Amino acid sequence: MVDISIEEKKKKTRGITVLSILSILIIITFIISINTGYIRLSPIDVIRVLFGGGTDKEKLILFDFRLPRIVISIMIGAGLSLSGCIMQGVSRNALADPGILGINSGAGLMVVLFVSFFSTNSITSIFFLPFLALIGAGLTATLIYVLAYKKHEGISPTRLLLTGIAVQSAISAAMIVLTIRLNPEKFKFVSVWLAGSIWEANWKFVLALLPWLVILIPFVFYKAKVLNVMNMGDQIATGFGVEVEKERRVLLASAVALAGSCVAVSGGISFVGLIAPHLARRLVGPKHEFLLPASALTGSLLVVVADTLGRWIVQPSEIPTGIVVAIVGAPYFLYLLAKTKE
Repeated sequence: MVDISIEEKKKKTRGITVLSILSILIIITFIISINTGYIRLSPIDVIRVLFGGGTDKEKLILFDFRLPRIVISIMIGAGLSLSGCIMQGVSRNALADPGILGINSGAGLMVVLFVSFFSTNSITSIFFLPFLALIGAGLTATLIYVLAYKKHEGISPTRLLLTGIAVQSAISAAMIVLTIRLNPEKFKFVSVWLAGSIWEANWKFVLALLPWLVILIPFVFYKAKVLNVMNMGDQIATGFGVEVEKERRVLLASAVALAGSCVAVSGGISFVGLIAPHLARRLVGPKHEFLLPASALTGSLLVVVADTLGRWIVQPSEIPTGIVVAIVGAPYFLYLLAKTKE
C-alpha cells in the first residue's frame, strides 16, 4: 500500500509539472506570436499598446488582428485535441481523430452549404455556424457508427478507421461540387476555409466559440474517471457500475460537439486530435485526470505554433494553419498506422 501511494504521488507530481511546463510554453509562444507578422511589433510596443499607448495602426494590428487570432488558435487547439482524446478513449482506437474519421468533414459540409446560400458577414450567421457544424458532425458520426457496426462483433478499430476515411472522401467530393458553383468571392472564402486557415479571426468568432468550450470542457474533465474505467473494457466497466452504452453516447456527443464547433471557426484542420493526445499520453500517462488537460494544452500549443509558423515562413503571404499541422500530422499518422497490429 505504501509503495502504491508513493507511486501515485510521483505520477501526480509529474502530471502537475508537465501541465505547468505546457502552460509556460503556451505563454512564451503567445508572446512570440504577438510579435510575429509582416508588420513587426516589438515586446516594448506590445506592452505600450496594452497599457493604452501606441499608434492607431499598432492598436489595430494587436487588438483587431493578432490577439483574436491567437486566442482562437488556443481555443480550437484545446477543443480538437480533447475531441480526439475522448474518441481514442471511448473507442480504444489509437488512430481515432475527428479529422481522420470524417467528423470535421461533416461539420464542414454544413458550413459550406450555409455559405453557398447565405452571407457569413452578419452577427446572426457567425453565432449560427457552430450549431450548423454540430448538426453536420453529429449526422456524420451517426452514419460512420452505423456503417462500422457489425452485429455480435461491435466496432473494430480498423473498420471504424476505414469507414471514416470512406465517408470523409464522399463528403469531400460533395464539397468540391458545391464550391464549383460558388461566385468568386465565396469560392475564395471556402477555399481558404477548407485549407484550415483561421479565417475571419475577430472577437465575434471568439464569442461564438467560447460558450461551447466553457460548457463542454469542464463536463469532459468531470468524466475523466468514467473514461479511466471504460478503458479497462466494457465488462469491467459494467462491473464497476458504469452504464457503458449511455456514457459512450454522452462522451461521443461531447467529442462531436467540440469538433463541430471548432471546425465552424477554424476550417479543415486535421491531425490535432490525433497528435496532441498521443504526445500528452507519453508525458503524463493514461490517467484521464491529467491526460485530458495535458491534451488540451498540447493541442493549443501545437495550433499556436503552426499558426505562427504559417504567418512567418513566407511573409508577406501566409501558409494556412491546417497545412502546417498536416506536414507534421500526416507522417505521424502513417507511423501510428504502421504500428497498428490489427
